[in-house]
Amino acid sequence: MEIKSFKKKNGNIYEIIFTDNTKLELYDDVIIKYNLLVNKTIAEKSLKEILSFNQKIAAYMKAIKYLNFKLRTPKEIERYLTKNNYEEDTIKETIARLKKEKYLDDEIYIKSFINDQINLTLKGPKKIRQELLKLGFKDAQFMPYLDSFTADIWQEKVKKIIAKRIKSNHNLSTRILKEKTKQYLVKEGYLLNQIEDIINYYDFPIDNDILKKEFNKEYTKLKKKYEGSELKNKIKNNLYRKGFDLTQIDMLLTDINTND
Repeated sequence: MEIKSFKKKNGNIYEIIFTDNTKLELYDDVIIKYNLLVNKTIAEKSLKEILSFNQKIAAYMKAIKYLNFKLRTPKEIERYLTKNNYEEDTIKETIARLKKEKYLDDEIYIKSFINDQINLTLKGPKKIRQELLKLGFKDAQFMPYLDSFTADIWQEKVKKIIAKRIKSNHNLSTRILKEKTKQYLVKEGYLLNQIEDIINYYDFPIDNDILKKEFNKEYTKLKKKYEGSELKNKIKNNLYRKGFDLTQIDMLLTDINTND
């Protein structure tokens, strides 16, 4: 195949035009490696090798572009290149090259990931561990660094979550709020000892205003169907199931009965 001309395309890609007017796009590294500027020919037996090398360059450039957005793991690169239809051998060689050139560095990625999760999210250690495992890392690679963070750091994060949930609470009793907050903290990856040591002694506000609001909702709903002691018992049972204090409920029931 005799080359008639070279035409520069985007970036470092050139379009090779042959004398029979067929065209082929190659990276400049390929053109240099196979000395095509001088030889001006591609033997049929060499074409497969040239195309294979060109694919490796393409995969490498694709991966570099992908890495420009943020740090990636080898597993992420593998998934990305697989999605873009690169062959398995090409992907393995690309990842090996990226590691050799320090574009992929497990230690840097792990430390950066853990620091971001601790500083920018409310996730606990178990959830951070699960996400690192999903990214293809082994416990031995990241647990020493994750374990280096002191209990105080996790306790502060737990307190921050509790304060946030108290502030956003508009209808839950203290007991139910505590239970749901505990469930949420477990879901977010905190250890039970990290949770209970704080939540059992945390100053949850008395929910008088919330109780009154929920009491009025129950009263408005139930007075259409019940009256007297039956109405009182229905309201009392519903509010107790929601976790409110029986003494506080009885006080409100007394006020309603007095007014009625």
